Amino acid sequence: MSLIDTLPVDDRPLAPAVLRGLRCKCPACGKGPMLQDYLKVRDACPSCGEDLSHQRADDGPAYLTMLITLKVVTPLMVVSMFMWDLHPAVLFAIFATLLIALSLFLLPRFKGMIVAIQWSRRMNGFENEDARQR
Repeated sequence: MSLIDTLPVDDRPLAPAVLRGLRCKCPACGKGPMLQDYLKVRDACPSCGEDLSHQRADDGPAYLTMLITLKVVTPLMVVSMFMWDLHPAVLFAIFATLLIALSLFLLPRFKGMIVAIQWSRRMNGFENEDARQR
């Protein structure tokens, strides 16, 4: 018996779960929508019935959204400020719109990703029933 045979099998691989979460789909089946409305996580997947009520995304998606949007928009704004002589009001209007649009696009995807990571790593109540009974 080799070391490979003794390692536990990962029945919830991280990469597919994260990709499903980024598409705002159920991390278990990838078919049902994870979110209802804009950011509310469904209690259960309408397709496979996976219980998603255990999720604890909290402020993680907001922090990731701010981190990514500011790292993308700020350098673009600085470069455009020096390349083109735009009026400050025009510059503000363009980049405020870009910042809001990017934030609205990324926030639900990051929420889905964080819930998928929690599901994949069996965090916050996502462990299987056998582990909960021990």
